[in-house]
Amino acid sequence: MQVFLQTIIGGVSLGAVYALVALGFSLVYRTMGLVNFAHGNVVTVGAYLASTFYLTTRLPFALAMVIAIAVTGAIGLVIERVLRPLENRDFDLMLIGTIGFGIVLDALVIAIWGATGRAVPSPVQTEPIDLLGLRIRTYDLVVLAIAAAATVLLVLFLSRTKRGAAMQAVAMDHEAATAVGIHVGRSNAIAFMIGAGLAALAGGLVGPLLYVSPALGGALGIKGFAAAILGGFGSIPGAIVGGLAIGVLDSFTAGHFQGYSELVTFIVFTVIIMVRPTGVFGERTVNRA
Repeated sequence: MQVFLQTIIGGVSLGAVYALVALGFSLVYRTMGLVNFAHGNVVTVGAYLASTFYLTTRLPFALAMVIAIAVTGAIGLVIERVLRPLENRDFDLMLIGTIGFGIVLDALVIAIWGATGRAVPSPVQTEPIDLLGLRIRTYDLVVLAIAAAATVLLVLFLSRTKRGAAMQAVAMDHEAATAVGIHVGRSNAIAFMIGAGLAALAGGLVGPLLYVSPALGGALGIKGFAAAILGGFGSIPGAIVGGLAIGVLDSFTAGHFQGYSELVTFIVFTVIIMVRPTGVFGERTVNRA
């Protein structure tokens, strides 16, 4: 039982990161009906920016994260603004456009930071907490707390603010939202900006847990995408549940199957989706203009 609980604890912190990535996917999809395939590459950019500000410029970790989120959020705005003219012409081209942006971001990461990657030391140097025989890394608790706070702030923004309500209306029906005076383009831009910010937050937090390299965003992007599908694409609660589920599943397969852990994780994921194609919380229907 102790090994079982320790495995769960080990998977929850990574699961929280996957949930943040899944939230970025889901937010853009529920607002625009668009799968942003550049999202994983944005995670990579956020991870490198956060590690650069933390290691190279010697800024405090929290400040480095804030700056990385702001810069990456601006990148999200640029992506949306470039793709906006395609929205009412050819939606498939927007989809292809996100893939193109992903390739560009990947090339920029390698051009700026190189292809070797870097190790990021934990900003929390305290000893692990010993609780009933279970060892919990303090940084894992920090990751969970930050991910939970970001999720709560996102939910409050969507449910308690006028701009959040406007984004909800756009998600339900673009034409009706436009008819009542809601600026659809602005809502889409905010969705991309927040999604990119969540990607940067995930990338920055995962740096001390994993090795920051150009391949990091691809791995996190796939797991976050799987988490969003598992929870129900476009569902905020689903992204959280899916992220934690993928994280715990990852932890169990890594402990029992070692070199085949990725394969086993996605086999289990595929079986679950075959049983419930709409995900845990069902698939949100998005009306397109």
